[in-house]
Amino acid sequence: MEIKRNFDLLEKYKANSQKEDALCFKQNGVWKKFSAKEYVDLAYSFCYGLYEMGFRNGDKIITISNNRPEWNFVDLGMAMLGVVHVPVFTSLNVAEYEYVIKHSEAKMVIISDVKLFKSVFPAVDDNQSKVLVYTFDEISEASNWMEIVNIGKSASEQTKAEIEKIKIGITEDAFATLIYTSGTTGQSKGVMLSHKNLVSNFLSAAKVFNLKPSDKYLSILPLCHVGGRLGNYQTQYSGAGIYYAENMGTIAVNMQEIRPDGFDAVPRIIEKFYEVIISKGKKLDGVKKKLFFWAVKVASTYKPFGENGWFYERKLKLADKLIFSKWRAALGNNVRIVGCGGASLPYKLERIFWAAGIKIVNMYGLTETSPIITINRTSKGGLKLGSVGKTIEGVEVKIAEDGEILCKGPNVMIGYYKEDDLTKAAFDEDGWFKTGDIGHVDKNGFLMVTDRKKEIFKLSNGKFIAPQLIEIMFKESALIDQLMIVGEHEKFAAAIISPNFKYFEDLRSNNEVSYADNNELIENQSIISMMSSEVEKMNKALNPHEKVVKFKLVTDEWTPATGELSPTLKLRRQVIAEKYSDLISQIYKK
Repeated sequence: MEIKRNFDLLEKYKANSQKEDALCFKQNGVWKKFSAKEYVDLAYSFCYGLYEMGFRNGDKIITISNNRPEWNFVDLGMAMLGVVHVPVFTSLNVAEYEYVIKHSEAKMVIISDVKLFKSVFPAVDDNQSKVLVYTFDEISEASNWMEIVNIGKSASEQTKAEIEKIKIGITEDAFATLIYTSGTTGQSKGVMLSHKNLVSNFLSAAKVFNLKPSDKYLSILPLCHVGGRLGNYQTQYSGAGIYYAENMGTIAVNMQEIRPDGFDAVPRIIEKFYEVIISKGKKLDGVKKKLFFWAVKVASTYKPFGENGWFYERKLKLADKLIFSKWRAALGNNVRIVGCGGASLPYKLERIFWAAGIKIVNMYGLTETSPIITINRTSKGGLKLGSVGKTIEGVEVKIAEDGEILCKGPNVMIGYYKEDDLTKAAFDEDGWFKTGDIGHVDKNGFLMVTDRKKEIFKLSNGKFIAPQLIEIMFKESALIDQLMIVGEHEKFAAAIISPNFKYFEDLRSNNEVSYADNNELIENQSIISMMSSEVEKMNKALNPHEKVVKFKLVTDEWTPATGELSPTLKLRRQVIAEKYSDLISQIYKK
């Protein structure tokens, strides 16, 4: 059947009601599976229950949840009634939750577990309007979502008939979801997306990923993130089984358990995979260690589709047999495609993983574009490593005079909720959406994204610095976990560096360096010397004005929980600049 609204997916599940692993998650050490039939029944029962409780088209319900099947039951249950789903990250603080609750005018908040309930409830409690609170897990302090399902199971035939009428009246242009951006530069904005926005994007993505009903897909990205949601929908459309990773720390174990055919990721996850692989390689000795790093060196010059010639392909085949086959085995041995977006993936890593037979499909987009604008394919002519691919079906891109990437298509948002001026400012006079990113399109139609427009700054000598490009390159170093380039209106560029603490812990365990804690680590002269050499090596690839002249190490690992990174693992530059203002002053001796 034709899919025009996200809840039309349920019709596909009705037709494939025998599927036993439609949605799966791990509970108490055991993978629990929901069948296609259970999915359909629970989504409809939740919808009926909401209607019986008085919810109507246009009302809003917030979910604050980890990835789990229940998210989907309530998501499509709301959609059939015309209720707007407001999915929210689990890593916000009380003030941020309170803002979203008030700004969205939500009538209900659904929270996944007791830990989150304790974090979120103060925000609900402070809200002056009456907001209903339900949870997925059974906890004594709140009502359970199954109470709504049970109301729905007892719904009258009149209610069921009314829902069918409501469904027919919901068009593809209807307001489907309200997603609050992660707010790297200030107060988050509520992005209004329609069914057409979501559906056009996941139908096009499904053609690229080409998953089969017999496949298993490991879902890692949060479902509240538009990229995670896109992957979730396109996998459901393909009929593949979705398995939700328990958490970031169990991904490797989950890979071994379910042996997925594909998974989704942001660059930071890929970087972490690579760091773990390289650290294991460094623990080898003798011939094994030499072979390992020979294989990595071969992979670092990889070009797809045999473009390096027959002799290179022979070397790669040997490297694959000796080394890369073991990398794939660590991922369950079945992975043939990985969706990656949300930030820039270092070119070196992309090339190495492709050489290892792990095809990372790099893509580009924003919450406002549902999200995909461009995506690489796995076929010749559709792939350029180092780019973010060509436009997805139905989407157009052009580059403005100042280099900004502009976009048009069925994926572009309705607008910002309650922000008419911001919505107007987001489009040019011809209706092109302004992404805020800088880039260019090559002669073959591949898009290269170089930086955020707002993040580019000028040195005192008038030279411009695009920090993101420099940061991506420096993060290829095993010594560096995160860094931020600074120097606006100064004479030179510098960096605040959060070291790869795991890397230095390994050195310490091998008695190669000595320090008691992170405070001593950043003062250790041998470590500072190592970092200086690494910075100098990286500087060789930069233009003179881009070189990092000075740097300061910090004792903190940057995470969303500590505030330096957004929930989508992007740098929160203002937060970092304020936190380390004294260090930045020391660099420039202010």
